[in-house]
Amino acid sequence: MERAADHPLRVLLNDEAHARPPESLVAPVRISYLALYSEASLRAAQRAHLAALLAAFGVAAPGPERNHFSADLGPFRLKWELHSEFVRYKFIVAGVGDADDPFADPPILRVPAAWRAAMVGQVLVASHVALVAMGEDEPDFEAVAERWFAGNPLVGAMIAGRAAVAVMDFRIRADGFNRVLIFDRGLRPRQAGRAVQRLVEIDSYRLLAQLTLPIARRLTVVLSEHEQELAEITAALVHVETADEPRLLERLTALAAQIESLESQTQYRFSAARAYYALVRRRIGELREERLPAIQTFHEFTELRLAPAMQTCEAAAARQDALSTRVARATALLSTRVAMTRERQEMAVLESMNRRADLQLRLQTTVEGLSVAAISYYIAALVGDLAQGAVSAGVRVNPALVEGASVPVIVALVALAIRRIHRRVHRQIAGGRTSETGGSHG
Repeated sequence: MERAADHPLRVLLNDEAHARPPESLVAPVRISYLALYSEASLRAAQRAHLAALLAAFGVAAPGPERNHFSADLGPFRLKWELHSEFVRYKFIVAGVGDADDPFADPPILRVPAAWRAAMVGQVLVASHVALVAMGEDEPDFEAVAERWFAGNPLVGAMIAGRAAVAVMDFRIRADGFNRVLIFDRGLRPRQAGRAVQRLVEIDSYRLLAQLTLPIARRLTVVLSEHEQELAEITAALVHVETADEPRLLERLTALAAQIESLESQTQYRFSAARAYYALVRRRIGELREERLPAIQTFHEFTELRLAPAMQTCEAAAARQDALSTRVARATALLSTRVAMTRERQEMAVLESMNRRADLQLRLQTTVEGLSVAAISYYIAALVGDLAQGAVSAGVRVNPALVEGASVPVIVALVALAIRRIHRRVHRQIAGGRTSETGGSHG
């Protein structure tokens, strides 16, 4: 059937709804779960490490566009997922290793030791999960805690519409793993897979969110120092001398640069913490948990311990934003003062130039008056010389009288000529300024 062309992202966006599907699990089953934190630069190495494991069992590696993969490798089933900040593995084995201990013989021990030792990234979460069928009697959770959780207080609830009971203690044991125990009361295979995935994701996203807490604590100390610096600068602004304004502006500019650098270093981590915290709360909501007698629920545990950490992070982020705004406001204020001071200085310079120009004009007028007198003197002398020549030629004139009579005429003509020259020069200057102004507007 003919139809319009597909959008280039249609298939990719549609398949995103089916990405990372949960495994189908049937009790009893054991799972070893690992989440390794890593930088984006290690993605190629992580894919190569996965390919090495698959090659050891004769299985082809997924293509570079795949971010999740699952396969039955014989001794265990593997589920691999690549995320923006971490990669996670599930090693799944059906059955129980020991009827008396669901955590005996964990699946991770079936993975080649050399490959485990060379895993790329830093372990953030490591969990052994046991999914066991529940008998007719309700478990004795005090006995469960003593037997498999070293007597630690349990956190748990009935989940999935009472189809299962999940408990854990959020404690890391000597082997580096914590434990999650799920009693199956009627879970469907896909439902069981989703329950396991949500439980391990709660722990993973909880720790990923808390990665920001040490940053927030260090940032609080630095922000206190910057706030003190800003307080000193703003206090000095009240009575600052004109000569000290550039120095204060330089201090403010340096402080603004430091805060901007801090924001660029921490903004992503604060945003990631918010996102991970939202995921933790969403996964807990998806469990549909119901309280077990005398046992803290997953929601209560995370809100009691994770919520204060996230509030600390939010407070540090808000404090950083507020400080940045205050520094920007102080910088704008001081910049305005410096600009006004500079304008006053420029006006004083212009006034000084006007005074100098006025003095020059007066001096020029004086010089011009002297010039008229000097020129008139020399011209009158020439007229006297001409009169003397005329007497020698036989003309009967009085040279002194002719020279004296010519002086007023000569002075008037010289003064008129100099004024005409001034007017011509002024017109040329004015015309040049007009053409420059017109050119600049054009």
